[in-house]
Amino acid sequence: MASPDEQDDLKPTATPGYNPAAAKTAEEYAKLDAEDESLARWKASLGIVPGVTSGDANQPKVTVVTLELDSPTLPAGKQLVFDLADTAKLADTKKNPIIIKEGVEYNVRITFKVNHSIISGVRYLQVVKRAGIKVDKLEQMLGSYGPHPNGEAYIKNFDPEESPSGVLARSGSYTVRSRVIDDDGEVYADWEWSFKLAKEW
Repeated sequence: MASPDEQDDLKPTATPGYNPAAAKTAEEYAKLDAEDESLARWKASLGIVPGVTSGDANQPKVTVVTLELDSPTLPAGKQLVFDLADTAKLADTKKNPIIIKEGVEYNVRITFKVNHSIISGVRYLQVVKRAGIKVDKLEQMLGSYGPHPNGEAYIKNFDPEESPSGVLARSGSYTVRSRVIDDDGEVYADWEWSFKLAKEW
């Protein structure tokens, strides 16, 4: 069970005074202010257009498909992709952490599908611990989306970061807790994985 501190780390940063609006269906949003041309273009960019079905309400609103670490320094053909449906492989990273090269630029890429409804203020949170002590926290806004008109997944690339380097950074492994959550506190995905830093990929 997670400690209260860990649960606080996995909550999105609150914006003072912001209160999320009541939830509406995609069709209700599509009809809202339909005469406003610029608003109609913005809603279309979110997949909110009249007549689009909102998908199967028995599925979760969001399915996180993959999390990927990408770097221009990766050897040709090598990919670091977590398929979130493969829970056995994710669990295996605790015993066999993935290897990340020290001191290189990399970025996180997440692929997700909006199955139905409109999602608002969705964020990716990541807490990195070493020997049980928090060493890093990442919070990235994914944004607001409706179901893709063609049922396709959305891809979000985060800003590049640099992996730590040095003898201390290379000793031991790191445990990561990742979560995708929205402004209402609804958790769409929550998983753990592990990595080690090394001189080479």
